[in-house]
Amino acid sequence: MQDLKAELATMVDEAEWEWLIPHVQRDAVVIVTSGLELVDVGVALASDDVMAVQRWISEQLIYKPTSEQLADWGNDRNHRFNALIVQPYVLVQDLAA
Repeated sequence: MQDLKAELATMVDEAEWEWLIPHVQRDAVVIVTSGLELVDVGVALASDDVMAVQRWISEQLIYKPTSEQLADWGNDRNHRFNALIVQPYVLVQDLAA
């Protein structure tokens, strides 16, 4: 588990809104609130920790972007996120939040 966490930590990168558009179009972007660590969510997804993921969804700590958020980001092409790809998802944290 520690190896996976270390590996995922090296894969976190900053992404511009433009780069996320194709992933949004295939409904693969998941927002991770600032209350959670991106890598911890990635580890839970990669290791199929259904209990943790379901809890975070129910507490709205991870969720799909709303149409309002997508419109806001579309109007600000320079909007930036921390991003982590854990196939088939792209986990993002809004750097402005």
